[in-house]
Amino acid sequence: MTSVRQKTFDALTVLGLLSVTVGLILLPSQMVEAARSGVELCFNVLIPSLFPFFVVSSLTVELGLADRLGRLASPLMEPLFNVGGGCAPALILGFIGGYPVGARTVINLFEAKKCTKREAERMLAFCNNSGPAFIFGVVGAGIFSSSQVGLILYLTHIAASVLVGLIFRRHGGLGGITKPARTEQARTPFPAAFVRAVGASFQSCLGICGFVIFFTVLIKLLFLSGAMDVLAGGLGCLFGLVGLDESWASMLLTGLLELTSGVWSLREVSGSLGASIAMAAFMLGWAGLSVHCQVLSFLSETGLSARTYLLGKLLHGLLSACLAGLAASFISLETPLGAFLAAEVGTLAGMDFASALRGSAVLSAGILMFFFAVSAVSVKICGKKR
Repeated sequence: MTSVRQKTFDALTVLGLLSVTVGLILLPSQMVEAARSGVELCFNVLIPSLFPFFVVSSLTVELGLADRLGRLASPLMEPLFNVGGGCAPALILGFIGGYPVGARTVINLFEAKKCTKREAERMLAFCNNSGPAFIFGVVGAGIFSSSQVGLILYLTHIAASVLVGLIFRRHGGLGGITKPARTEQARTPFPAAFVRAVGASFQSCLGICGFVIFFTVLIKLLFLSGAMDVLAGGLGCLFGLVGLDESWASMLLTGLLELTSGVWSLREVSGSLGASIAMAAFMLGWAGLSVHCQVLSFLSETGLSARTYLLGKLLHGLLSACLAGLAASFISLETPLGAFLAAEVGTLAGMDFASALRGSAVLSAGILMFFFAVSAVSVKICGKKR
């Protein structure tokens, strides 16, 4: 049975590669243009936003800051997520850094033996999240032209992530929590740690850019070849049962493959605001096959379960869509989307991506301060009980 499955998989792989090769030969100019768009996305958005967080993530582990933060966060992390306090940097950077900073931080902690395999797999299920800069700047302001929608999407994204963490707290059984070290361990000197962090971070960014460029070309090829229309037609039958047309299926398929292209396609929606918000929330929670390939490339030599990570992201997307749809019900959905956006233009006319980025940076700092405040209060309470 295993042999038959392997042969079937090999045959489908060869067929897919041949199809892509034929498309590249027959449509060279369109493929070059798609690749150029992917390169521009990488150098204008991804590298500037991800590279600093990758460096900070590596330095946090290399310089021993994770141990200090772990001692502070243990009273909060252990009862909620059944992981040691040393995993807190992955949670914080996962909330403010964007994909795939959270996953990269978890893997750094695991390789540095700051957490067990069970803890790393639990954290992978919910610590790899979209950052506020992308949600507020690109999705909220750029696509929906609405600060309200951006806030709804970010809050529901965080809430769904926490819910996934609570659901996966029993994954692998209870116990086995890594206690933060009480004694000072030998730390890497800052110059050496900084050099290693910059080199490893830039290499990770290049790998991520490779996946983004590939999936940008693949999505363009699927549309030009008509394969996306065929797939959307089949999925559209299911969408018709809930009152949505085939275009929604096409947007969902795009978002399943690549997050940025998927949410960007929601600009063409002219109807239901609630459905478009829920769709955007699902895409942000699921993250797209492009992001998953980036994470799986990190996991390839660690022995950590990819199944746990993928199941967590699927659950994150579903919970995000439900929460966002529920939150959107407090907005007047009878108003057409075009009228809703027109009402927002007056207050957001002067807002550009840089302004949204500054706002998200302030929000990220506030989240970080709130996390430390809650941890400090929990430490004080636990100390009094002891």
